[in-house]
Amino acid sequence: MELEKIKKTSKEIELEITGENETMLNPITEKLLKNEDVDYASYIADHPESNKRRLYIRVKKGEPIDLLKKAIKEVETELKDFEKKFLEKTPIKTKNKPKSKSKKSKSKKLAAEGDLS
Repeated sequence: MELEKIKKTSKEIELEITGENETMLNPITEKLLKNEDVDYASYIADHPESNKRRLYIRVKKGEPIDLLKKAIKEVETELKDFEKKFLEKTPIKTKNKPKSKSKKSKSKKLAAEGDLS
């Protein structure tokens, strides 16, 4: 992933992000939009097949970069909580492999039964 600052003022920031898509940007944008200090937040792609996205944030008060950092932390916290709950509900089970009997143990069994010549 590469980040390039396209525009920055006291109330706005626009970043070009290469190598990421909506999977990462959508939850961050949602968190930004829930923040009362954010006036507008959106991401766009020049083309659906492009690997470049632009994230634009305009704030009512505060620093755009600080509000972006806060949104990222909130998403990170949600993911950690999800992981914790997921692991609690779905413990990892290890499959016990059936023990393969070696030729030696088969031979011992056959000898004990009197079937070994």
